[in-house]
Amino acid sequence: MKARLGLALAAAATALAIACGGVSAPAAPSGPVTLRLGYFQNLGHAPALVGLKKGFFASTLGSQVTLQTATFNAGPDEVEALLSRSLDVAYMGPNPAITAYVRSHGQAVRIISGATSGGSALVVKPSITSAADLRGKTVASPQLGNTQDVALRWWLGQRGLKTGLQGGGDVTVQPLDNATALQAFKAGQIAGAWVSEPWVSRLQLEAGGKLLVDERDLWPGGRFVTVQVVVRTEFLNRNRAVVERLLEGQFEAGEYLRTYPGDAQKLVGDALGELTGKRLPDATVAAAWSRLAFTEDPLAGTLKQASDHAVQLGLTPKADLSRAYDLSLLNQVLARHGRPAVKGL
Repeated sequence: MKARLGLALAAAATALAIACGGVSAPAAPSGPVTLRLGYFQNLGHAPALVGLKKGFFASTLGSQVTLQTATFNAGPDEVEALLSRSLDVAYMGPNPAITAYVRSHGQAVRIISGATSGGSALVVKPSITSAADLRGKTVASPQLGNTQDVALRWWLGQRGLKTGLQGGGDVTVQPLDNATALQAFKAGQIAGAWVSEPWVSRLQLEAGGKLLVDERDLWPGGRFVTVQVVVRTEFLNRNRAVVERLLEGQFEAGEYLRTYPGDAQKLVGDALGELTGKRLPDATVAAAWSRLAFTEDPLAGTLKQASDHAVQLGLTPKADLSRAYDLSLLNQVLARHGRPAVKGL
């Protein structure tokens, strides 16, 4: 109870400081602003779901900012929305963020915060015990060029298995949205899928799948960026105070997720149920939660490595990512809460 009260008081104090225009708080917007926010309907995007459902974003953004939201199934579609100026800020994986950055010659977007690490895995039929058993079979990923697609193709390639970008190869990688992949797996049409939570747990618990690769095992310390916050550079330059206020809400959401995992699981499960029309069983949410970690650190080194993988796979051209991050506003938020600064590249 004391911890819960402490977090509530801290959130209220932050909101009050912002409202009163304290020395370290971001300035108020000069006029009404509309902020269009994109995120996925999955557990890795829990910081966005909590920020919305608990009212953290509404509290820190204030009455001058109108928040509009849109949901997505995979990163490439979200990239199109950003580049077409249909979105201002998006929660997305590393590879779509790289794609948006590269396609705009480093101009259109900036990564402004981390959100989630982990929660991505390859689930297969129980008879499959190694990569070699996938030769001649079909494995799904959410979309060509998305974060899980790159991870799958790279993992297979490192084990001597080729994948064609348009199908074919030693293993056929078939782009399927997550719900379709689950049904295809149940029907025996695919041998496995590299997906993010809650689909990893759903493939196991609902379809009898076996975890072949937990992606955490492929990274030092088990930490790698799964979800980060990306903003259109034009919106950032015009609305820095608004973006900092959003990051305040992002921080409060992260604190809630880290402090009250039980309450957070129920809240996020309910939120996903409202979005999809079907609530996940508590056991599925709990299983998925064990593979997720919520952090504002963008884990920039792992994004660089993911970029190198995408380049070598022929999915994106090589690019200088040194200007991909603008963590100055996030570090102001972290300093306000007595937390150490985070680094980009």
